[in-house]
Amino acid sequence: MHYTCPLCKTENKIDADFNIVEYVCRSCSNLIDISKNTSTKVVKKPIESVVLEIGQKGIINEVEYSVAGIIIRKYGSDIFWREYYLKDYKGNNAFLSESDGHWVFLKSIHKEDVKRKSWNSLVVEFHLLNYRRYETTECHIHSAAGFFEDALDFGLSTYKEYVNGTQMISEEKSNGETQYFFGQHISKYKVKKAFKIQNLPNYTGIGIVQPYYVNVKQMINIFCVAALLICLLQLYVYTTRTNYPVFEQKIKFEDVKNKEMVSKSFTLSGGSAPLKVKVYSGVDNSWANVQLSLVNESTNEIVYTSKDIEQYHGVEGGESWSEGNTTEEFNLCGVSSGKYHFLISAERQEPLFSNDSSSASVSEGGVTITKDPSGFINVVNSNTQESVSFGDLKTLENDQSSFGSLIRKTFEGKNLDSLLNVKPLPATPEPATDTNSVDIKATWLPVSFWNFTIVLILMTVLVIGCYWGRHLFNVSKWKNSSNSPYPQS
Repeated sequence: MHYTCPLCKTENKIDADFNIVEYVCRSCSNLIDISKNTSTKVVKKPIESVVLEIGQKGIINEVEYSVAGIIIRKYGSDIFWREYYLKDYKGNNAFLSESDGHWVFLKSIHKEDVKRKSWNSLVVEFHLLNYRRYETTECHIHSAAGFFEDALDFGLSTYKEYVNGTQMISEEKSNGETQYFFGQHISKYKVKKAFKIQNLPNYTGIGIVQPYYVNVKQMINIFCVAALLICLLQLYVYTTRTNYPVFEQKIKFEDVKNKEMVSKSFTLSGGSAPLKVKVYSGVDNSWANVQLSLVNESTNEIVYTSKDIEQYHGVEGGESWSEGNTTEEFNLCGVSSGKYHFLISAERQEPLFSNDSSSASVSEGGVTITKDPSGFINVVNSNTQESVSFGDLKTLENDQSSFGSLIRKTFEGKNLDSLLNVKPLPATPEPATDTNSVDIKATWLPVSFWNFTIVLILMTVLVIGCYWGRHLFNVSKWKNSSNSPYPQS
């Protein structure tokens, strides 16, 4: 349809089929009465944050609408909101209301569908839901544009708004008539997509039917399903796990010195859990080191670790002291089921005196003297654990320190050169003892409930936090209402 303004002769078009009573000329802004083809008044053009145009089309809830009219209403001296009159291809009405960047999509409803106990009741009922009165607002039309099937009332109108969550009932009294509208929140992004526009007014404050940022009921449903799946998974892992020692062996240091030993394979069945490794060596005032690599035979994935074993003790200032331990424990975390083996290498602090067939030693009175193949003389006082090395036997015999005096007194009348040059008996293989070997024991630990418990606790805390946040959100939403259901501080 198109209409020619009787004043400025501008053609005004609208792609819609409905009974038009008045229109505002897009050029001269005169309000034209169709029946008389005359101007009734000049109205202001709507420019305050208007983002849609007359005739612009958009799809909302799978229905295409055209913007037939735009009205800006004014409350007080400086509060404005925008109403966009929409028509579908059948001529049905719908409305978009925007205030402070918050959008509401409304449709007309029958007065008989809105029930109240009394005229001044704070609560109305619509389709079995109760809506609480938010506010009563008196306003008037500030500016307008477009085509209208009812004559515009520029007098004072009264709006009563009733709210239930993201829905509302709007009661409009104008020209002695009362109309009711059912409205729902519509996101700005849905409006932007529907009408293909680039920019929309930014949010300010909390809208009258703005939803909370999180759908708490939906979140609880998702968390309940997730918690059930976690419980079932944890139950499966727990019932299919077998906790037992998977590896245990005593290994001599000389067998793995400067090389790696491949252990026998072992199989882990069930869910992932820590693998606890315990290493022991009878070190005494010395140290040992164990390098351990866990190899997954299916994936060739390797987890490497190294552990020092140290134990020292002595007497200082008349008091005994000790530090370190002969046993160390550690965990390889998150080991899954599969077939594994260890790569093992180890070393220790070499003893001062060995059972080497090319060296000779003599002991007496707690003093041990050893001559190594290079000719060095090593002396140890086993009573004080002190040790001294000499370049040769002559240096030892000429030593004037307390150590030299102790040696001469202990071996008085004996020829040290003869004693240290006696060929010792052939060495025999050193048996595996606590001091020259390391014990390795690996145990697959029970399935841990710690992570499972933490996840459930976090879910519970998040739900409680969302409930509390929603309460604060609603308190803030209703703070501008004189009928707030929440106590105002």
